[in-house]
Order: sequence, then C-alpha cells, then structure tokens
Amino acid sequence: MLPDIELLVSLEGLDLRAAEHKKQLDEIPKEFVKVRDGLATHKRRLDSDRATLGKAKTDRKLLDTEIAALVQKIEKLKDQMTGAKTNEQYHAFQKEIGYCQEQIRKVEDRVLELMSLLEGLDSAVSNSEGRLKEEEAEIERFRAEAKQQIAQHQKHLAEIERQRTEVSTKLTRPGAAIYAKLSRRYPGSMVSDATKGQCTACQLVLRPQLFQDLRKRDKMLMCENCGRLLHYNPATEFDPQTGSSGSRVDMT
Repeated sequence: MLPDIELLVSLEGLDLRAAEHKKQLDEIPKEFVKVRDGLATHKRRLDSDRATLGKAKTDRKLLDTEIAALVQKIEKLKDQMTGAKTNEQYHAFQKEIGYCQEQIRKVEDRVLELMSLLEGLDSAVSNSEGRLKEEEAEIERFRAEAKQQIAQHQKHLAEIERQRTEVSTKLTRPGAAIYAKLSRRYPGSMVSDATKGQCTACQLVLRPQLFQDLRKRDKMLMCENCGRLLHYNPATEFDPQTGSSGSRVDMT
C-alpha cells in the first residue's frame, strides 16, 4: 500500500475536523451578540414602558387635582348662589355649576381611561421586569457555557494540530505538494472514494485498467474527470479460521 494515500486521507479528515471546530468557534460570538442585542432591545422597550407608566401616573394626579378644583369651585358657586338677588344671577350660578359638573364628568371619563391604561401598563412592566431578570440570568449562563465551549474547541484544535504535524512529517514531498494543490482546489473534498469503481465526487465510472491500477495501491491516481485523488478502501472481514483480517474478495 502506498503510505502517502492513507496519510493524505488522514490529513484531510483532520483538516475537516479542524474546520468544523473553527466554524463552531466563529458561531459562539455571533450567537452571543444576538442574545445581547435581544436583551438590549428588551431593556429599551422596558424603559419606554416605564416612562409611559410614569407619565400616566402623573396625568392621573393632574386629573384628580383638576376634579378637586372643580368640586371646590362648585362649593363656592353654591355659597354665592344663596346670595343671588335676581333670578338672572341665580340661573347664572346654576349654569356655571352645571358646566363645572359636566367638566367633572369629562375628567372622570379620562380618569377611567387612564386607570385602564395604568392597569395594562403595570401588568406589562411587571411581566417585562420578570422576563428581563430571566434573560439577564440566561446571558450569564450563556457566557459560562460559551467559555467552556471555547476551551473545549481550542483543546480539540490543539490536539488536531498535534496529530496533523505528526501526519505531515510522514508525508513525502510529492505527497505534500499534491495535498497543497488539491486542498486549495477542492477544500474538504480532495480525496474521493473509488472503492466500487466509481468516483463518488463526480460519479464517473473508472476505466477498467484505471480501476485495476487503483486496486494495486502502489501509486497515487487522480480521477480523469474531476482531478481528485482516488482512494481505494475495501471492506475487511475477519477470518475465524486463521484469526486474521483481510480485504473482502469482490466476486462480481
């Protein structure tokens, strides 16, 4: 068996694993930004609701003050009405009192509207504050988990790099050159399994002579269509009589 072929397969597998770990490392900050931005949006919405609630409470106090002033004015008008000397003055006081009473009813209607608004805002703010605490706790958990995940990915990458260095030192110069060339052209898929006589990458059925040469595994061969490195890796089976394993014989 030509050692370089198996080494190149191993090397590509290591690089694929490394790429996956790097991808996961890239995703962690993106996910954190998403969670952090969601929390910031929630805080802004809560601040807005709190401001609206505060203004509504202030408006309610102003309306209560306005009603109290109108009630006081009605009492004064009633006192003045007792001293009216003519019917015109009496009716004028009555009209003014009626106007104040109508204003009170209008203000009370506004109070009822505000009370309904305040009830909804109180509930919304209370619920939002509860959710905010949960989200703040969640982001802290995310930080802790992300820190552990980053450490794990970095640990795996360090081990993969160690294995990669070990494999690379065993490669011949031609093997290393082929890997450098094909990995640039076909990142992650430079080696194609052709154990069944077909390039699994481009689906080309190999010429009989090429397939026979591939089965010898004494030199590196490329797919005549896509240019990928062909790999022959037949299944092995255990022989209970001899206690050894070997390539399964293809009877087709």
